Amino acid sequence: MKTTIKTGLAALVLLLAISCKKENSTIKSLFTSDQSSIQSSVAASDSSGIKIGTQIWQRKNLDLSRYRNGDRIPEVKSKAAWHNMTTGAWCYYNNDPTTYKIYGKLYNWYAVNDPRGLAPIGWHVANEADWATLQTFLGGYQVAGGKMKETGTTHWLAPNTSASNSSGFTALPGGFRIYNGNFMEIGQSGCWWTSTDALFGPWYVTTSYTAGSAYLNSFGEKILGYSVRCIKD
Repeated sequence: MKTTIKTGLAALVLLLAISCKKENSTIKSLFTSDQSSIQSSVAASDSSGIKIGTQIWQRKNLDLSRYRNGDRIPEVKSKAAWHNMTTGAWCYYNNDPTTYKIYGKLYNWYAVNDPRGLAPIGWHVANEADWATLQTFLGGYQVAGGKMKETGTTHWLAPNTSASNSSGFTALPGGFRIYNGNFMEIGQSGCWWTSTDALFGPWYVTTSYTAGSAYLNSFGEKILGYSVRCIKD
């Protein structure tokens, strides 16, 4: 009788061990798959650089939905929720997912500044000095916008003043999201966060369909939703 009980207990322990091993393998497989997916999206971003002077910029606006460590960045659609955010968030322009293929995502500055890292490995969100270097190489802020903007009126509204895209930057008018959660100026303006904070708010860059300039400004409200461009480390 004792032998039968011992044999039964041994079989039960063996079954539990096999079950736990399978569960651990499944969890590990799911985690590995998820991490592979993250790295694939990062690799896709890594391959899109364009050399402008001494710098290598990504060709497109950022469209990732995870921080560098794999944590998700929340998509925030609600106007009220967007207005009250004090941590990182992103959205599509007008909450329309078809826009990201052209314009990428819009991020608040809390996402830009998050210590987990918004940029893919090997890149960083361009800071104020990076943008200033680009402006200088392109002949100054008065003409830099024209040399950055995509030509024509497929995405930019007419007249798309001075647009030549001679730099290859291919700036697009992704518009922005304002403090109350509304969306504005797609087709009219491109706005990009820098990673540099200042006394009156973070620095950001703007260019318009009616101008050939690209301005650096330092009065950004951190809850605004702007595009992001990354530059090679």
